[in-house]
Amino acid sequence: MPPMKKTMPASALVYSTESGRMCPNCRQPVTACACLSLARAAVLPTDGVVRVSRETKGRGGKAVTLVKGLALDDAGLSALGKSLKTACGSGGTVKAGVIEIQGDHVERVVAALLAQGHRVKRAGG
Repeated sequence: MPPMKKTMPASALVYSTESGRMCPNCRQPVTACACLSLARAAVLPTDGVVRVSRETKGRGGKAVTLVKGLALDDAGLSALGKSLKTACGSGGTVKAGVIEIQGDHVERVVAALLAQGHRVKRAGG
């Protein structure tokens, strides 16, 4: 069996008792890390169409409404997610640029996004 490759050098500092967790890329404290703040602020390029779909795979048979393709930063996604969850009367979360709303609320989400002026498509079957 070939030896496993190490991804970080052996001398990479991961934790400091003075400043806590350290970023492995820039080796600064996570609270002052420049590379993570740039990654959080980056908005993924989209084609301008918001896609709303329903998914049940990997969720124990429970339906979840997914909203993808929004060109918003993390704060904007969180605010929009909160308003959509309120409109649907259910819970949910924002993960990796995708808003997840518990339950099958595709029609309500499409109507709410159209009312806010987004270009919306219903994706999936």
